[in-house]
Amino acid sequence: MVSTPLSSPFTPVSNRIIPSPPSSSSPQVLTHATLSRLPSSALSLVGGLRSVLQPFPFLPLQRHNRIDRTNTASILSHFGSVLLLTELGIDQNEAEFLLHNNQAVTSSESLRLRIGTLQSVGLTNFFLRQAIAKRPDILTSLETGSFLNFINEEAVELLPKKLERLLVSTHPASFPGLLIKIRLLLCYGFPQKKLGHLLNVVDINRAFTNRTIDVIKKMILFLQRYGWPDIIVRRPKLLNLEFYDQLLPRVQFFTDLAGGDEESSSILIQKMPAILAYTVDHLESHLEFWKSVGLTEEQVFKIALVYPNIFSVSRERKLTSRIEFLDQCQLDAEAIFKFLIKAPLFVSLSYEENLAKKLSFLVKLGYRYRTREMAFAIGATTRTSTKNMQKVLGLFFCHGFSGEDVLSMSKKHPQVLQYSCESLEKKMEFLIHEMDREVGELLNFPAFLGYKLDGRIKYRYEKKIANRRKGLSINKLLSMSDERFSSKSKKMDRV
Repeated sequence: MVSTPLSSPFTPVSNRIIPSPPSSSSPQVLTHATLSRLPSSALSLVGGLRSVLQPFPFLPLQRHNRIDRTNTASILSHFGSVLLLTELGIDQNEAEFLLHNNQAVTSSESLRLRIGTLQSVGLTNFFLRQAIAKRPDILTSLETGSFLNFINEEAVELLPKKLERLLVSTHPASFPGLLIKIRLLLCYGFPQKKLGHLLNVVDINRAFTNRTIDVIKKMILFLQRYGWPDIIVRRPKLLNLEFYDQLLPRVQFFTDLAGGDEESSSILIQKMPAILAYTVDHLESHLEFWKSVGLTEEQVFKIALVYPNIFSVSRERKLTSRIEFLDQCQLDAEAIFKFLIKAPLFVSLSYEENLAKKLSFLVKLGYRYRTREMAFAIGATTRTSTKNMQKVLGLFFCHGFSGEDVLSMSKKHPQVLQYSCESLEKKMEFLIHEMDREVGELLNFPAFLGYKLDGRIKYRYEKKIANRRKGLSINKLLSMSDERFSSKSKKMDRV
């Protein structure tokens, strides 16, 4: 006999109400008259039970003239469970097999609630089917249910793939301990709104499941000296590190590099928590490279404070060639140290996409290759783009400067090539129209362009006007210290 596909006799999962059998103290006789009083959904159910359940020997459908209330409710509940699973996309035969081998599913109502919880924490039907197929006890386990309730109540946004993998790989008995360890982070001030991101990023087994509560506490207390919880918010994967074998030795490396100054090493680590991702062997290898250049450990640490990525740059692809260039420009170890303090990006920028274009620009401007001036100029340009440099050069040309003038200014003050073109234009306009000065004064004092327009140039010029001080060069006006300028202004006020 060809079975007709069954249409669901139920309303959607969230609103499904299974009709109760007629109440009676004695068994109900299932007659035509009784059937005529049943809801249409129940009639459809009774009509379809044989085609759905008869193929399975463990749930035979036998003809009985009288069906007691308990058996009817059980059959209805079972059929409701089958429908719930098929609505997830699970094959009907697979659903029957799953329920037969998972006797803990006691009712369609409890199954509906658990599926609803799984969906509310972000599992789509696709990931839900995969999780159920690999670990069907997620439908019934109380421990799993407690974890899911925590995720739901705390609004922890776990990625569906991450949650599915967690549910499949974690034995239900491990969830209570996992919950305690996760809550421990919250107790020590980890922001609840960042918890989802942390759990999505870390290896939960390494960071929590396979780690004792005592070790997690020790790690948190230790990291409090290095910016907990911000350090973990910014770099959650640090929780994957073994406390004794990885985290402690790496932190100790930077403390030793700082001459035993834990506070200074903490500043460095907080500036770039990802620096702890590198092994001690990697860090020591880079340190040995810088020592071979002639730098001291103290100098290396000072450079790292300015630019922690100094430990992430490839020795083979970048560091070696960059230091060779500086050496060709006649910079000794002390000069290299000062250069890297001001222009640390030089060691990490792409040569083809960045430095090569700027070197070509500087050569065309008039710089000689492999000179100290060239080194200082390329260092200054690491903080700007070639496009901005071209705009700056065009601005100078518009104000009557020649290429030789720009070259002369940039040698005196290499930073003129890195300043924003828009900022330079405002300062030059103020110099010409408000201060009534000749633009040519910039040839002698190009550093004028490096001072803040509102914070220093305008303020000091207005003070000068108020005190009727004429003939003061822009060099003296701007380069004297705040203390000395304030003292002179007060003296003029008393005159």
